[in-house]
Amino acid sequence: MKRVKREREKGANAASTPYAPPGKTPREDTLSVMKFFSIPRSFPKGALAEAERCSMENPGKRLDLRKKFIFTCDPQTARDYDDALSFSRSPGGRCVLGVHIADVSHFVRPGGALDREAAKRSTSVYFADRVVPMLPEALSNGLCSLVPGEDRLAFSVFMEFDKDGKMVKRSFAKSIIRSKARYAYEDVMAAIDGRKDCAIGAKERKTILAINSLAQKLRARRFAAGALDIDIPETTIALDENGEMTGIETHRGDESHQLVEECMVAANEAVATELDSKKIAILSRIHEPPDADKLETLQAELKSLGVKTGNLLKRAAFARFLQSAKRHPLYPTISMMILRSMKRAEYSPVKHGHYGLAKEHYAHFTSPIRRYPDLTVHRQLAAYLEGRGPHVPPAALAEQARHSNACEQRAAEAERELLEIKKYRILQARLDKGDRPEYEATIVKCAPFGCFVEVEELAVSGLVHVSTLSRKFVRFNREDQTLSAPGGESWRIGQTMRVRLSGVDFVQRRLDFAPARRTSDRRLK
Repeated sequence: MKRVKREREKGANAASTPYAPPGKTPREDTLSVMKFFSIPRSFPKGALAEAERCSMENPGKRLDLRKKFIFTCDPQTARDYDDALSFSRSPGGRCVLGVHIADVSHFVRPGGALDREAAKRSTSVYFADRVVPMLPEALSNGLCSLVPGEDRLAFSVFMEFDKDGKMVKRSFAKSIIRSKARYAYEDVMAAIDGRKDCAIGAKERKTILAINSLAQKLRARRFAAGALDIDIPETTIALDENGEMTGIETHRGDESHQLVEECMVAANEAVATELDSKKIAILSRIHEPPDADKLETLQAELKSLGVKTGNLLKRAAFARFLQSAKRHPLYPTISMMILRSMKRAEYSPVKHGHYGLAKEHYAHFTSPIRRYPDLTVHRQLAAYLEGRGPHVPPAALAEQARHSNACEQRAAEAERELLEIKKYRILQARLDKGDRPEYEATIVKCAPFGCFVEVEELAVSGLVHVSTLSRKFVRFNREDQTLSAPGGESWRIGQTMRVRLSGVDFVQRRLDFAPARRTSDRRLK
């Protein structure tokens, strides 16, 4: 796998870095990125043939949940549905949450052509104009997709919670379900808000509200335990039939997203806790604490912004600071600075806990259509419930963790690369027409050669060179990371600037801006 080395902050004379080239036409951009990252364009004949032979026949002994109200909630544009939800009450009146996951393991058997190809890909890749699935569409959009009104095989997790949202009981079962409804996040949010235009029936809305009430309790418990609430918006772009970018949208998760997220986190934790309690080594999803030196650097950088952090080396203080930072006008900049100080979440054969989620036991179980590690955990849970073995050898788990981490990073870089190509194309087109568009930007870093700015409107960053800041000599102060010129002009992290696009460099993947008017300072005094 080719790994993209990103060094955006090297200045104008930095050596070029290997980025995926754009296609000859906008329509070919995705194929160019796929080729650059060695992402397969098609499935081997053996895997396709095996997928076509899969059927619902011989499902084995299963819990029949087809009469139960079970629904899915996904983005409006989702093509595969691998998780569904249900809700009930125990005889004692406690909440019982059901999380029902597509039983991919029934169709993809170890050692087969499908399994070998899925293991090789390890993850689906989501581009702006297409999905490169881990499994052929006969499964990913067919037999394994929990579409409404169709019998589907599932692996169900049932979790019982007390009135405070503490999990007090868990159980697991191979099941057969029939989803009663497919909701988009917008539908569920309308139900939560009680809007008059909500199209969900009263009985179904009652179930959604009950799940949301539980999800908010689970969320509150996580944050009370020290989970980190870093709200990074998701950016999506719209393309026309020619592959040209026509728009960009930034989405922040609302309660409908939180509802699904908390249910999935709870199921992942329940499975990991159960298997770990039986001393079964699994492929954990871990997130290690940040290095102390990075947190100390972060504290110093935030202090230069006038932001009081408390001792970030203490988890509880870190969590409290994140909550308070949401009220800061520079929160988008602060959140990105925090994210850069964090380690990546990854797969590991050794349990280290999940720092960001504040979970001691955690594994990926809820997306086996698009993640191979989830499929592995499904097989391990099934083997345990059926009292059979053998368990996955430690060496095999270690190799799978290494490969899955590499594939996950490759997918993320490829997805990001295509987004950048599309943005750079449209910006270059504007320059070619003689247009010099202006944007509101925030300074996110200062260096001797200029300052880096973030344009939130486009979710891009660029350089404002010192030569454009002032006609006078501009000095860089390393102690407080500022730029200043005689006469009182200065530039520091956190200032907003009105900037004008002045250059697009596809080779080095760099945007150049120049000031359009004076800066302002949004730091809290």
